[in-house]
Amino acid sequence: MEDRLIISMIQCFFIAFGVIVGGTFIGSIGSFLTGEPPLTSMFRISKSLRIWAIVAAIGGTFDAISNFEKGILDGSTFSIFKQVVIIVAAMGGVKAALLLFQWLLGEEVT
Repeated sequence: MEDRLIISMIQCFFIAFGVIVGGTFIGSIGSFLTGEPPLTSMFRISKSLRIWAIVAAIGGTFDAISNFEKGILDGSTFSIFKQVVIIVAAMGGVKAALLLFQWLLGEEVT
């Protein structure tokens, strides 16, 4: 059972990381084509994608809510713990991607 949790954590981390990195790079190409400064757009895009990366990584909000409901109503504390750990892993992927952009571009992404 723990092996599956670790696999889910790793997948959620990299899905959130990929959403931020991919969305920011592709969005900055669009900004370049429209004449906006791409580096400035990268910061704006990465900030706006944070919550969407977490939602995409956990598989949508309805699954998370149903897992919390199952954990509370059925008394399955492992379901609640698993969902919290997966959300934290997704948040870690987002933070790692933001730190990557901070390192690459030399400015702080807030």
